[in-house]
Amino acid sequence: MPEEEESIDIKFRLYDGSDMGPFRYSSASTIDCLKQRVLSDWPKGKTLVPKGINEVKLISSGKILENNKTVAQCKTPFGEVAGGGVTLMLMHVVVQPCLSKAK
Repeated sequence: MPEEEESIDIKFRLYDGSDMGPFRYSSASTIDCLKQRVLSDWPKGKTLVPKGINEVKLISSGKILENNKTVAQCKTPFGEVAGGGVTLMLMHVVVQPCLSKAK
């Protein structure tokens, strides 16, 4: 019998203190997938808007998360239980615009 994947609710805290989510993900989802969701659901009217996923940094427990890691690999052992066996995580979102090379 295959093992069921854990569901994790993730809330994204933006640079200005506002939140997005929570959104439910499988523990096998990659950080790259999360960044794409953040970019597609970016709130209108923000002064700082990322142009692509390379400008979005996700931070959890003080660590910048790598794109190829899964949510399960980044989950801290102190996750809060939201009910029904679902873990709730908070990730901070930092926008770091790519610097163009000076001529």
